[in-house]
Amino acid sequence: MVLQKEPAGAVIWGYGVSGATVTVTLCQDQETIMKKVTSVKAPSSSWMVVLDPVKPGGPYEVIAQQTYGRMNFTLRVHDVLFGDVWLCSGQSNMQMTVSQIFNATSELSDTAAYQSVRILAVSLNQALQELEDLAGVDLRWSKPTSENLGHGDFKYMSAVCWLFGRYLYDTLQYPVGLIASSWAGTPIEAWSSERSLKACGVPRGFIPSDFGTGPSENSVLWNAMVHPLHNMTLKGVIWYQGESNINFNRDLYNCTFPALIEDWRQTFHRGSQGQTERFFPFGFVQLSSFLSGATSSEGLPHIRWHQTADFGYVPNLRMPNTFMAVAMDLCDRNSPFGSAHPRDKQTVAYRLHLGARAVAYGEKLTFQGPLPQKMELLADRGLLNLTYSQQILVQRQDKKIFEVSCCSDQQCKWLPAPMDTFSTQTLALDITSCQDTLVAVRYAWSTWPCEYKQCPLYHPTSTLPAPPFTAFITNQIPDDLSKGK
Repeated sequence: MVLQKEPAGAVIWGYGVSGATVTVTLCQDQETIMKKVTSVKAPSSSWMVVLDPVKPGGPYEVIAQQTYGRMNFTLRVHDVLFGDVWLCSGQSNMQMTVSQIFNATSELSDTAAYQSVRILAVSLNQALQELEDLAGVDLRWSKPTSENLGHGDFKYMSAVCWLFGRYLYDTLQYPVGLIASSWAGTPIEAWSSERSLKACGVPRGFIPSDFGTGPSENSVLWNAMVHPLHNMTLKGVIWYQGESNINFNRDLYNCTFPALIEDWRQTFHRGSQGQTERFFPFGFVQLSSFLSGATSSEGLPHIRWHQTADFGYVPNLRMPNTFMAVAMDLCDRNSPFGSAHPRDKQTVAYRLHLGARAVAYGEKLTFQGPLPQKMELLADRGLLNLTYSQQILVQRQDKKIFEVSCCSDQQCKWLPAPMDTFSTQTLALDITSCQDTLVAVRYAWSTWPCEYKQCPLYHPTSTLPAPPFTAFITNQIPDDLSKGK
């Protein structure tokens, strides 16, 4: 397995006979590196130790010995590495396995160089109360092989999780531990504690979803598949979820998602005796596109916006220390698993790892596409000028992807604003279609804004698409959006 490296101390815990003494020893090459002694507490019959911080590397052996009177019981775990431990959670797009993605055969065989990336998959379980231990695991801590990475459709190991860990390992060059805990067709409410749902005023009730296939009751997956891990020392979390909330408590998602992040952070920080950082890095995937007759065209763009707590970018005031992979240009019309399950998980993981490198590891690099910083209305020339926070690459000029809200007598309608002239950081929109008052502008505000990697706007060097946004038109964009530099 992989345990969290310095500067944090890894937490090790277990169960035993109340009152027994437990000695935990960390050894390398038969040599004792450290010893920790504790006792088994009543009434929980559990024990816990926090190891001193350890540099990345290994392998080590962890030995736990329980003594009580004449009883003596020893457990040994071999080949333990220290590195960074990431938890991966969400619904089907996180659960999709390596065998379901593009180039599956070569991806499955590409494991030899990544034997220091270790994987664990949590079994699908639900519970009405917070569990202290996992009811089961699909895959115990393992080295990656083609067999345990590709158990078939949605059957572990998570492709996004694995590929993210692989990209991280390429950068970090030290061990990475990956824990996958996801379930297809599940709303955010199932992954949230009762506390965080209460904070957002979420009603109790079942999901009327047209395609939710997993458990939907409040908190049942938090209780069974996340809470049991809360004693672990983690580096961070990545998350891919939201499709099941397009028609279910959608308007609460701008509260439920930031509340989930805050609650997970508090719980893991407390559970690990303060070893997991209080504001640990939390990355997520902004939803891709999919074709669905059943959902309204407004649902998907609203969820994408709510995933950022209505800022359009992260990190932001309500979502500190977070990072996002924009995926609206990674659509997959012909996916055998339905267009809701795009097969290009490599680009998703690549964009996520860029966010992690910037937010979690403090590298100075571009991890999000360009957002407008300033806008200027040139009504006499029939133009709206947008100035971007970064350089822009205009891949093609699109006539429909930008829209303006045009209002007269309390009646507003969205009209296309074709892309006109552009330079390295500015873009002019043709607004002659609006003869009345111009109130707002939006970009990529549709279920399927562009074809695969063919959105109009990207960052020139990093191939990151400009994220969708909506903003009221003043000559200056509201401060909150301009801070998205």
